[in-house]
Amino acid sequence: MELILLPSRTSTTRPAVAVALVATSTLLSMSAWFSATFVVPQLKVDWHLGPGGTSALTIAVQLGFVMGALLSAASGIADVVTSRRLMVVGSVGAAACNAGLLLCDGLLSALPLRVATGLFLAAVYPPALKEVSTWFLRGRGKALGVMIGALTLGSALPHLVSAVGGVDWRIVIVTTSMLSALGGLVVLGVRGEGPYPFPSRRFSFAAGFRSLRNRDVALANVGYIGHMWELYAMWAGVGAFIVALPPIARRSDADSFGALLAFLCIGTGAAGCLVGGVLGDRWGRPRAALISLLCSGGTALVLAGTYTALPGGAVIALCAFWGFWVIADSAQFSAMVTEHADPDYVGGALSLQLALGFVTTMLTLWVVPQLVERFSWHVALAVLAVGPVVGVSAMVAADRRHRAMVRTD
Repeated sequence: MELILLPSRTSTTRPAVAVALVATSTLLSMSAWFSATFVVPQLKVDWHLGPGGTSALTIAVQLGFVMGALLSAASGIADVVTSRRLMVVGSVGAAACNAGLLLCDGLLSALPLRVATGLFLAAVYPPALKEVSTWFLRGRGKALGVMIGALTLGSALPHLVSAVGGVDWRIVIVTTSMLSALGGLVVLGVRGEGPYPFPSRRFSFAAGFRSLRNRDVALANVGYIGHMWELYAMWAGVGAFIVALPPIARRSDADSFGALLAFLCIGTGAAGCLVGGVLGDRWGRPRAALISLLCSGGTALVLAGTYTALPGGAVIALCAFWGFWVIADSAQFSAMVTEHADPDYVGGALSLQLALGFVTTMLTLWVVPQLVERFSWHVALAVLAVGPVVGVSAMVAADRRHRAMVRTD
């Protein structure tokens, strides 16, 4: 049964302003995560890292995030402590851990800090999703889409920096640490509660895990896992895929031009998040997610079978189309959780969903480069399409339940 919340009268900030502040705060805070992608190329040289070492720096943040999200789901802290307070603690903690890289001289000393950075960021992202959800009911999908769209641009930004080049990694670390700490201050600009607050509760171990008993939440989680199977591997690999295309590889500026194209292909996802949110509010979350999964997974399969036979321009256009739809459904899975989970456990349920998704990304971030090296991009792209197939199955079932509920109402 869909969650119905009565509006509160304690709001002193306009909903649009609140969402803008939370989105900005989250983007700034998550810059500590993005910093790994910024600096890895230079650290590869300075710290003499091999492929395994560079992957470890990226995956370590994912691991820390999963640990933090599972801790939140197990303890119920996201449903006890106010979202904005958690975001402040998480952003400042992530900034401190990120700045600690300046004192490191190699991979062994850096990895614990990257894990800790991810752990603190787990106190930023899930609470931010919960906070945004308290400000909207009917337009919740679009509001969450705006926030995730901002993060999509943040994820694309390292490719733009790579295209420009010439920025010392220490400057990047200092800058992203300051931005992350600033993110904690920005969210303090939100005054009062959203008009649709979730109830607060006492600490309860495994509170978030109770959401798995809810079939609608479980289907949303399966869809999210399928979505995340594809998403981060696409974001991480599209630059290398583009540079490997013969028309790009023959250019003298192949690396910088390929990075610019990767930025554009990933950046289109910001618009995709907004479109996905509009579709979700209008047609229902499952159907909007279903459309996105079909488009993104279908594009991966088309590229897998034809990219060597197509002109370079057509391949880039397909990559941009892929980037648009690969993230368009993300907000809808979160919205489904906020609307169907027990309102006492929404924070924990969101944390658990994100933990499941990011565990999945750790697998594909490792598997895809191995498939490319041992086989080809044809095989790697086909494997990426497996996730959307799983997600589509879950969303077909969720859409049937949604339509049955609408007919009953």
